[in-house]
Amino acid sequence: MNGTIQEVLELLDLEQIEVNIFRGISPKDRWQRVFGGQVLGQALVAASRTVEQRVCHSLHAYFIRPGDPRVPILYEVDRSRDGKSFTTRRVVAIQHGQQIFNLAASFHVPEPGLEHQFDMPQVPGPETLEPEDVRRRRLAHQLPEAVREHFMKPGPIDVRPLEEDDDLINPKKGPPYHDVWLKAKGTMPDDLALHQCVLAYASDMTLLDTCLIPHGVSWYSGRLQSASLDHAMWFHHPFRVDDWLLYSHDSPCAGGARGFNRGMMFTREGKLVASVAQEGLIRLRS
Repeated sequence: MNGTIQEVLELLDLEQIEVNIFRGISPKDRWQRVFGGQVLGQALVAASRTVEQRVCHSLHAYFIRPGDPRVPILYEVDRSRDGKSFTTRRVVAIQHGQQIFNLAASFHVPEPGLEHQFDMPQVPGPETLEPEDVRRRRLAHQLPEAVREHFMKPGPIDVRPLEEDDDLINPKKGPPYHDVWLKAKGTMPDDLALHQCVLAYASDMTLLDTCLIPHGVSWYSGRLQSASLDHAMWFHHPFRVDDWLLYSHDSPCAGGARGFNRGMMFTREGKLVASVAQEGLIRLRS
């Protein structure tokens, strides 16, 4: 999740190696597994490149195996259906001859219709909050040196939490709600499909944190094994990810070593532009 927004756009600029087959790479600084948001964003790019004049309105994905950052990922697109109003695509991501991820995405011809939405939470604006890079520098001393270097590297998305415990190792327990402002660092092209792919990338960055809040468990404690298991998104209205979006999370339930999380994404003006749901592994090590 480190690097610049330009580096993320380069990651999402897949190489087409055959009809319906694309190849993606991973950042060179990944040392364990591929970031789930990267695979999600790349798979949506692969699907989007086989669709014209239609906008993605939903995706549903499963993370099957950890991705290997040392080798490219192949994305095979199945053109399931091209209807009058809706287009459906299935994407399978492959490494070492095995599926690591699959995605189903649906695209819709833009049309008018009935509208309603939940209200955006009343929260302070992003300018009133500590920039992410400043906060990381302030708190990095708590972490072991091996982790600290990676923690300090700037990322492509500016994430500013509304309420965040400054204890990185032993955070306080609290209710399962979590709000952050997020924005790509830099200006992006005027391409809605690309903004959707970057938002899919960013949607996996903070969502799973929410189900840990009631338990006072931290990623940095060494006690937790975690991974995204499945991920769904619904895109409601056009937006720009290089402008501030409020990502409002909640976690209705955790159990069986899994945590369920939901998110809503609003523009600064209060327009609900996307909704997210995810279940993740949250297994405590003995």
